[in-house]
This record gives sequence, C-alpha cells and structure tokens, in this order.
Amino acid sequence: MVSSDCTLDPAALASIAGERLDWRFKSIPAGLWGLTLAEAAARRPNLFTDGFVGPVVVLEAGALDHNLRTMAQWCDRAGVRLAPHGKTTMAPQLFARQAEHGAWGITAANTSQLRVYRAFGVSRVLLANQLVDPAALRWLGAELDAHPEFEFSCWVDSVTSVELMTEALAGVDRPVDVLVELGGDGGRTGVRDLATGLAVAEAAHASPALRLAGTGGYEGALAHDPGERSRDVVAAYLRNLRELTREIADRGLFARLDQVIVTAGGSAYFDQVAAALTEDWGGLPVVPVLRSGAYVTHDDGFYRGISPLGEHPRIDGTPPFRSALRAWAQVTSRPTDELALLTLGKRDASFDEGLPEPQWHRRPGGEPEKLAGHTVTALNDQHAFLALPPDSPLRVGDWVGLGLSHPCTVFDKWPLLPVVDGDTVVGFVRTYF
Repeated sequence: MVSSDCTLDPAALASIAGERLDWRFKSIPAGLWGLTLAEAAARRPNLFTDGFVGPVVVLEAGALDHNLRTMAQWCDRAGVRLAPHGKTTMAPQLFARQAEHGAWGITAANTSQLRVYRAFGVSRVLLANQLVDPAALRWLGAELDAHPEFEFSCWVDSVTSVELMTEALAGVDRPVDVLVELGGDGGRTGVRDLATGLAVAEAAHASPALRLAGTGGYEGALAHDPGERSRDVVAAYLRNLRELTREIADRGLFARLDQVIVTAGGSAYFDQVAAALTEDWGGLPVVPVLRSGAYVTHDDGFYRGISPLGEHPRIDGTPPFRSALRAWAQVTSRPTDELALLTLGKRDASFDEGLPEPQWHRRPGGEPEKLAGHTVTALNDQHAFLALPPDSPLRVGDWVGLGLSHPCTVFDKWPLLPVVDGDTVVGFVRTYF
C-alpha cells in the first residue's frame, strides 16, 4: 500500500513568519525593519510606493497558485506521484504549498539540503544522488532511528557505494532505502548498462544496512530541447529503466512486495516519463514518481521553451504554466541613445540559461505598460546592459519589469522574496541556501 502524502512541521513553518526584517534582506523597505514577516505582510505594502529598493525579484501569487493547482491535477489524472525537487527554491513555505497540493515527497540533491528539509519536518525525502560521505550517513542514521515516521531513499550506482554505505551505517537500527540509478551516455551519475545495474542491485540486496526499494534516474541530463531527436533519446532511456526494473524484480531483489519506487522526470520531459512509468508492469506494484521542481514558478526562458506545459504545450486539455518570477530594476543610466543600464546584475538574476527578458515599463507613480523591442545583451555583477530601439520610452529612474529564465539560479540569490498580487505585497517567501 502506498504511504500517504508528504507533511511538514507546522510549528517550524510558523517560526518563519516570526522572523524579523532588517538590513540582511535585499530590497526590503527600511520602514518595515523590526517587523516580523507576518506583521509586514499584514500591512500590504505597495511594491513601488512604500520604499522597496531595486532591484527586487518577486513571486506573483496568481501564477504560483495556477502552477501548483495545474501540476497537482495533471499528476492525479496521469496516475503518478510527485516529489518535486526542492533545490529549485529551497523554500519550506513553498514545499508546504506543494504538500498541500498532494506532493508525495520532496526531492533533495545533497546532505545540506536534506538537513534543511528535516529542520522543517519534511516527512518523506528522495535524495536524487549518491550518499557515501561517512559523516552524512552517520547523521542520517541517527535521524532515521530518532524519527520512525521519517521516510528516506537515495541512489546507488556502484558496488563500491554500497560497501561505503554499509560500513558507515554499521550500528544503525533502520536500514536505508536505496534505488539503483540508471544513467546514460553523456549523462551524469548512474550505471551505464544492465549488467552493472544488476550487480549493484545484488550488492544492495545483500547489505545488512540497506533496503533495495526501487530504481531511478534523470532523463534531463541526456536531452536539452523539445525536438524529436531529444524525445527519442528520452524514450530509449525510459525503456532501459523499465528493463532494469523488471530484471531486478525477476531476480527477487526488491525488499518490499507492496511497492517498488520507480522515479524519473525533471521539468522538461515529465509527460513522456509519466506515460512510460504508468504502462502495464505485469503485476509489479510500481509507484511511479516524478521529481519535476521548476513548474512551481515556471519561467520566461528555458522552461517556457522546453516544458510540456510551456509556450508550445505537448499536453492536451491542461492549461500551460505561467511564469511566477519577475524582476524589477530601475534605469540608472542612459549614456547613449542606444543603451541604458539597469540596476540588476549577476548577483540578482539568472544568466546561465538565457538573459533576463524586458517585458514591462513603468514611470514612477505610473501604471505598467508593455515593453517591446528592448533586449538585455549582457550582465555585469550589478548592471544589465539594455539595447534600446530608436523609439524607446525609457528614462533614467523608470522601472523595467523583466522575465527570468531558469528559476534554480534565481532563488539562491534571494534570501527573501516578496509575494505580490499586482503591486501589493501579500506575503514573503524565505529561502535557505
């Protein structure tokens, strides 16, 4: 029987609202310093008239709600569980929103992230990586022994990793659940062939400290666009993952008879993954788990172009995701007719999967207007170079609203993000990187 959905510790979450604002948090008005996050949100400050200083990155409440609801409903219809990758946001408040919308667990990538999750009581964590550090394993073992309700699993992709885990976990009462990871040519971690995968499964099955709970991997490392060739690569990978899972099952190596976790599915090909993992398993009790994380905010760049629910949807009958991330920066200089400089740089916005996209313009005290024909051509640490068309309306002091690409490298720059409904700040999201 599949366990219930993920939960978090309400008291730990409530403690976030009690944190006091001060100079540590970028962009926050000095007039709000000394207030708790809850008190500041209750004042409903205006983003443009109540002292916020640029640049500022905000989360748009309506788009967040839409994305959470859309993904939850789609997963339910598709017959898959969702353990969204928490590294995207490292925001327990957003983890809680995802859990409220039926998330089965939260995915982590390393021990530091796992410790943040546990500080906020995340009840089920899938660590989509190997875990061989002895200090980390000793901490994990103690955490599992102290909290019987805590469910955890991680990946193994070598007999050596099984041996290291077994040695480090000696004396731990509860075995650690592991999944044999399948990789692929040009990918990252993971076994590259069936024989190696079976050898790792045999070793995990024999380990007194481990429990073989399933298989997993990440198809997104093997393909990088929505084209037919990339989709074919993903399809071949998923066939191999199914074959590995079946072969391990046929050898009687999985520890549980009631569920076998099979997980894949980043934010780019989750439609294909869901289809493959919900095909008939011939009686094998597979729990198909997606790990898509970027959906919660979506974006105006990489994921807009590649997501199955992006600007060119590959899923029928489901509304596309909406970008919930926006940066606002001021024009600080217009040294030529063709160039303006904005108060936004690499310390504020992502640039690894595309530069910020100018979308909106507003004069101080004015209303936002669509902005077309303007392009960010480069970022310095604290400046954005904005190429201007001949008829650009921008003046020094104006605000420019920018769409951002790749949320994973936005959140890590902001320990606190205002949540807005229009121009009104209705909440704050705290991150822990």
